[in-house]
Amino acid sequence: MDRELFEKANAVRANAHAPYSKFRVGAALRTAAGTVFAGTNVENASYPEGWCAETSAIAHMIAAAPAGPGRRIAAVGVVAERIDGRFTTPCGGCRQRLAEFADPETPVHVSDPTGETRTFTMRELLPAAFALDGEQ
Repeated sequence: MDRELFEKANAVRANAHAPYSKFRVGAALRTAAGTVFAGTNVENASYPEGWCAETSAIAHMIAAAPAGPGRRIAAVGVVAERIDGRFTTPCGGCRQRLAEFADPETPVHVSDPTGETRTFTMRELLPAAFALDGEQ
């Protein structure tokens, strides 16, 4: 477990805009340059127009960092309530978004708000990710 990522994701989770689902999610990522970016989910009455916490964190990273180590994800932390006792992992779209900025072995720490955590690799979450250069 990455304590800093958990704390940042859990803190930003409180700011989620989730008036419809009431399902608050926080995400934080650490870049290869060591910078941490956090984001939360934002819902809209037109559900497909909202976005996930991971997307928000990636957007913060892109806005702040030029190409290079500042845009390579070294670790991810996601905090959300469990669903039916299971940890909440990134959705399929976010798995692909994360994979485009991370390596297959990048750890993705998923935690509930108490701090209990399970860690996956990007490869485990998205074994056949699309690649920018067309290779898989």
